[in-house]
Amino acid sequence: MDNSLGKLFTMTSFGESHGRCVGAVIDGCPAGLAITEADIQKELDRRRPGGGVAATERSEADRVEIISGVFNDRTTGAPICMVVWNEAGRLYRLHEVRRL
Repeated sequence: MDNSLGKLFTMTSFGESHGRCVGAVIDGCPAGLAITEADIQKELDRRRPGGGVAATERSEADRVEIISGVFNDRTTGAPICMVVWNEAGRLYRLHEVRRL
């Protein structure tokens, strides 16, 4: 299965639900576009329980963090990397470490 979509504008996803995080790298955005974590968060919140068709049963916060490609709420022209840290994955790993 391919984790990337597009040619001129490319989105590559990474991570898994049981891992440390999930995220995406967006390549092909020109510099100067206005975007904030709040813009992305609004879309993620649609996945919250009770949020409609795309809702999930999970109860994690799903807080997005933009790591690169955005400065002062504007795209820089570099690839945009954003992550959602997986709290349940962290707790699972702590449990596994304690078992050892």
